[in-house]
Amino acid sequence: MTRVQVRRAVIADAAGIAAVHLGSWRETYTRLVEPGELDELSAERREARWATTLSEAHNVWVAEVDDGIIGFAMTSSAADDAPRPLVLESIYVFGAHHGSGAGQALLDAALGDAPAYLFVAADNPRATRFYERNGFEFDGASEQYALVRTPITSLRMVR
Repeated sequence: MTRVQVRRAVIADAAGIAAVHLGSWRETYTRLVEPGELDELSAERREARWATTLSEAHNVWVAEVDDGIIGFAMTSSAADDAPRPLVLESIYVFGAHHGSGAGQALLDAALGDAPAYLFVAADNPRATRFYERNGFEFDGASEQYALVRTPITSLRMVR
């Protein structure tokens, strides 16, 4: 197996991050939304959004192997009334690389052992188990958001 490298993202990574973002959403969330809904997402628009995000933020990491970016993580400072000072905004790894250590390496780079919180889709058992292994627990808070057009319930986890 090829060794996974994790580093801070740069603007030139926008296309690779966008590919992971869209691909991971399709692998993970297709069963939670209306058929074909995720196919409507534009790779070009997602890449442009990531280029903007990367030009403004320094809290994005990528995991890569020889053939390119296979995952990413993004954190931000939390609002004053948040349960922890850091929020894990997103972490995604292509399904073909689940179990490779890429997700753990991204989480370690992004958060270390710092107190943090995140929201996870209520029906995402694989991610929930990963977060629990890393010391996160549900605190009872939840929110609804639209994933394209379908309302999704996400649950907050803290550590």
